[in-house]
Amino acid sequence: MNKAFVMGGTGFVGERVCAQLLAQGWQVTVPTRSRASSGTAPRIGGVTLLELDVHDEAALRGALMGQDAVVNLVAILHGTQAQFQQVHVSLLEKLARAAVAAGVKQLVHVSAIGANAQQPLSAPSMYLRSKGQGEAVLLRAATLTEPPGFELTILRPSVIFGAHDKFLNVFASLQKTLPFMPLAGADARFQPVWVEDVASAVLRCLARSEPAAAARAPLVLEACGPDVFTLRELVQLAARLSGVRGGRGRAVFALPKWLARVQATLMELAPGEPVMTRDNLDSMKLDNVASGALPGLDYLGIKVAALVPVATAYLGAKHAV
Repeated sequence: MNKAFVMGGTGFVGERVCAQLLAQGWQVTVPTRSRASSGTAPRIGGVTLLELDVHDEAALRGALMGQDAVVNLVAILHGTQAQFQQVHVSLLEKLARAAVAAGVKQLVHVSAIGANAQQPLSAPSMYLRSKGQGEAVLLRAATLTEPPGFELTILRPSVIFGAHDKFLNVFASLQKTLPFMPLAGADARFQPVWVEDVASAVLRCLARSEPAAAARAPLVLEACGPDVFTLRELVQLAARLSGVRGGRGRAVFALPKWLARVQATLMELAPGEPVMTRDNLDSMKLDNVASGALPGLDYLGIKVAALVPVATAYLGAKHAV
């Protein structure tokens, strides 16, 4: 039985990756700081939870011994420069060294559309710059050792949607209470991809390896859905599909750039996880869509799902008012 170590396996995407791995007969281990506070993984029968600080390189190396593959889903969307560096760069440096030392055969890393491993500092936001730097770390580790340390696949998804997402669900919930929607980055473009398609891509990347993983060059794929939407269109779609005001939703007012930054600053100061930060605005300076310069999920034989049919099912059930 193949063994997979899924970092970030207790999250939104991680739950679906673990479920699909188990369905295909993999033995799945998910590290967590605390079993008691773990999120979705305990709901998936068959997952082994391992209490572990993944930032402890020695402990991580020990945990990877005997594992065939690592899937890295650990990421943050909001934070300081130091936090982005720790999670998206320093952790991957430790992971790369630990994976080579443990003899791991494969590593699948979920990055982001807009990341640029060749010129990471050219990206407009701390998030995207750190994502590109992290990719560069893994590419060096996979190619500069002889023989190659592990087979590497990097997936760059656009925004990921699904029943438990913090994207369309948030827009639907906000419109249940707000009289109108003041929207920063209203014209930013996205190409949303279904979480099940991302999970399927992870599994198919792992299946690439047989029989000679070490001989394969790193592969970078763009994981996007079939349709492109502006942020304004996605907000309006969330309202329509969730039945807010009979599907009419709220009036959407696009904020000018200066007011958008004021709004984001105030959101950063509010308690809890912010809906929007100034760094998120900076990320939206780049369209969150496939470049066309890299293969997409069709390369893996995946026919990607459209957003509307999938989102209709879960938004209508959860948010109808």
